[in-house]
Amino acid sequence: MDAIEQRTRASQIMITIAAFVVVVAGMSAAKVILVPFLLAAFITIISTPPLFWLQRKGLSQWLALVIVVLMVLLVGLAVVSLVGTSVKDFTGNLPGYEIKLKQQTAMLVDWLDRMGVDTTEQSMNRIFDPGAAMKLTAGLLNGLGNTLAKGFLILMIVIFMLLEASSFPAKLLRVLGGPNSSLEPFSDFIGNVKQYMAIKTMVSLVTGLLVFILLAVAGIDYPVLWAILAFSLNFVPNIGSIIAAIPVVLLAIVQFDLLRAALVALGYLVINLVMGSAIEPRFMGRGLGLSTLVVFLSLLFWGWVLGPVGMLLSVPLTITAKIALDCREETRWLAVLLGPAVPAAAEPSGENASDDLG
Repeated sequence: MDAIEQRTRASQIMITIAAFVVVVAGMSAAKVILVPFLLAAFITIISTPPLFWLQRKGLSQWLALVIVVLMVLLVGLAVVSLVGTSVKDFTGNLPGYEIKLKQQTAMLVDWLDRMGVDTTEQSMNRIFDPGAAMKLTAGLLNGLGNTLAKGFLILMIVIFMLLEASSFPAKLLRVLGGPNSSLEPFSDFIGNVKQYMAIKTMVSLVTGLLVFILLAVAGIDYPVLWAILAFSLNFVPNIGSIIAAIPVVLLAIVQFDLLRAALVALGYLVINLVMGSAIEPRFMGRGLGLSTLVVFLSLLFWGWVLGPVGMLLSVPLTITAKIALDCREETRWLAVLLGPAVPAAAEPSGENASDDLG
């Protein structure tokens, strides 16, 4: 019997892995449809609290929906206009930036030679290629811009999702056919996702605003573009702030000198330490955290499956999966594995792990 059970368990594991591969392949093949849908879901989650707040103030569902949709439309038009113009200018100036960066690299090689370091320009270019970082940034921005160009489709999906937001729990209750208590795990899941997205969005907005002020004062080109990039990549903790800072620091070297670049890097460091290490944990708590390894792997995985937008949504998508896993006793161990490391004495029990949101 033991041998049969082992074979059955092994077969189940293999079937689960095969099903996972099939699902991932399908997601990658359908990313043309899936990416706008995920962006629309992301916008809908952020927009539902204002919608319900307006309805509680006495507005009808349609009037509240019109107000929220107009707000989303205005913000979307502003972002698309700013990103589109800045990305076009930045891409047009990219060859000139690459030439200046190569000149800076050649000067660095000469300085290392004078210091007695045995190196060549070719080996330095293989170790440190700043032009590749600029091209990566341009590719990321172009991918985001191309996705935002599908704004009408995304807006229509958002409108229909908002229309269904208030009636979906009642439909789910009717499908389940059980008492109100049967919706408690689903309600907790939706509530935690909304709270995470609301807090993360507000922290990211403040981070982008501070980055804009820093770069405007420092005189760096395209401060609005880099502020939007900092806002977007702030949804990727630990790694996102580094990715957002690298092209700006390189641009500061091209425009000015190493001293100005060092000051800009210091400014990014201070902003992200204050927002990421002091402000955000105070409101977010530890219950929705992810380990650094999971953050990096999710960045690679969702970027490979969905492209540049998948990289920006990698952590929200993984956090959503973690919250869903934490809602069921049999999958809570997976949520614990995805979470950050905690001291053994301070590790929360399974019953209150989902209530650890600050």
